[in-house]
Order: sequence, then C-alpha cells, then structure tokens
Amino acid sequence: MSGVRQTQVLFGAARAHHGYLFANAPASRVKLLVHDGFGVWCATRRLNVGSFVWPREHNGTATPLQLTQQQFDALVVGLPWQRLEQLRVISRL
Repeated sequence: MSGVRQTQVLFGAARAHHGYLFANAPASRVKLLVHDGFGVWCATRRLNVGSFVWPREHNGTATPLQLTQQQFDALVVGLPWQRLEQLRVISRL
C-alpha cells in the first residue's frame, strides 16, 4: 500500500502542513509524506547498514505518534530519539 493510501486509511485524509512518517518492516527505510497545502511531497531515506530506531506496534495496532522536532531529527539520523531527555544529563551509576 502506498504511503498516501496508508495516510488516507489511518487518518481519513492528509492534513495540510502535517508530515506522516512510515517505515518498512525491517525499519531500514523511512518515507516522509508532507502536505504543503497544495499537494503532497514525498522524501525517503534508506540505511545501508542497521535500522532506524522505530516504535513497534502494541497488540497489532498502529497508534499515531507525535514527535517533537528534536525527536524527529534524532530518528532520521538513527539516534535513540525516545531517550533524548535522559541523554541530556550525565549521571553516576
């Protein structure tokens, strides 16, 4: 299923000035769809080695997730975006 079709099925329609990020099953490729108010832009990124740190489905349902700009930036470069706040502090174990 194409990303545009997935967006329509999951959200009803692509909302203007919103982005929708999808990953393939092994999370080695992500696709970003952005509705700019006039049409839909598509950007993809593929990792040759490894995979993106991607949230997994719980109970077989895909729950929409909202990311901050910093979380998004970390996700697309392969950093642990879920732990950004923890990584800001140096602690003694």
